[in-house]
Amino acid sequence: MKTSLIRRATLAALGTIALASAMSGAWAQDIKERNLKFAFSLAKDHPLGLGAQKFSELVAEKSGGKIKVALFPNAVLGGDPQNLSAVRGGTLDFASMATGLLAGIDKQFMVFDFPFLFNTPQEAYALADGPVGTQLQAKLADHGLVGLGIWDLGFRNMTNSKRPIAKPEDLQGLKIRVIASPIYLDMFNTLGANPVPMTFGEVYGALESKAIDGQDNPVGVIESAKFSEVQKYLSLTRHVYTGMPVLMSKKTWDGMSEAERKIIVESANEAKQEERRIAQAKEIESIANLSKQMQVNEVAPAELARLRQKVQPVIDKFAQQVGEPLMNEVNAELARMRGSK
Repeated sequence: MKTSLIRRATLAALGTIALASAMSGAWAQDIKERNLKFAFSLAKDHPLGLGAQKFSELVAEKSGGKIKVALFPNAVLGGDPQNLSAVRGGTLDFASMATGLLAGIDKQFMVFDFPFLFNTPQEAYALADGPVGTQLQAKLADHGLVGLGIWDLGFRNMTNSKRPIAKPEDLQGLKIRVIASPIYLDMFNTLGANPVPMTFGEVYGALESKAIDGQDNPVGVIESAKFSEVQKYLSLTRHVYTGMPVLMSKKTWDGMSEAERKIIVESANEAKQEERRIAQAKEIESIANLSKQMQVNEVAPAELARLRQKVQPVIDKFAQQVGEPLMNEVNAELARMRGSK
């Protein structure tokens, strides 16, 4: 009796193993050998580069080494406009760039670049991961793209070679490189600066040659791009938060099995959380490091309030372009997060 029970238990266990093995085999057959490319403009040691490395490792791990994602940092395959075009065309598999650069194909992405919209990174994450960010990313399919989440570049601050920016008047006449997005051009024009649209890969050389006076970026970017070598002043204005959508070519996506897509989505979600964690820790570290190389100043709350007041017409203008339904949704989400009624 006892032997019979043991035999049945053994057979049941073997059956389970065989079934699991068969299912695993079927799953494995759905995963093909693939060599994919992920390009971005930032350095490999920037939090976004480290996040991309994590994504690559997770994809390899989850696919049993079948899907390999090679990284191309530092704009080696071209600037953001070229990468965007290549991903849409299917000659590049993944890219990441600022939300402002997606405004060229969908104006509603400008909402993430509204000056002084977010108080904390957590607010930006919640909006990006919630209904607003999900809806905007879903619409990218119409443009040959699949949105895999919005990673964290951080709050932008201003650097220049002329003077500290402690009040709006300090921006008068400064030639500032900006992202090639209408809202950035209008914002810096309104503040009295001369905005110069330029791809990220060109910025260091332009600062070094004094073709421009300054630029704005999160401190992690300022440090990893070594802008401290060609800029004297860093002013912590935190005027715009920049998210970094990770984009996948819809052509690559459409050619994948469900098993492969699941690996990509899961890996992107896990890597996003890791990248955000690194980005937040790095911001504190970067400010400390840059303080040893540059003259760093905070902006007094009263002067920040004046900056906000000056750019309000820009917000009002672009809110109309983004559309009332989306703006209402964004404002309602932020109010809910902040405990307002």
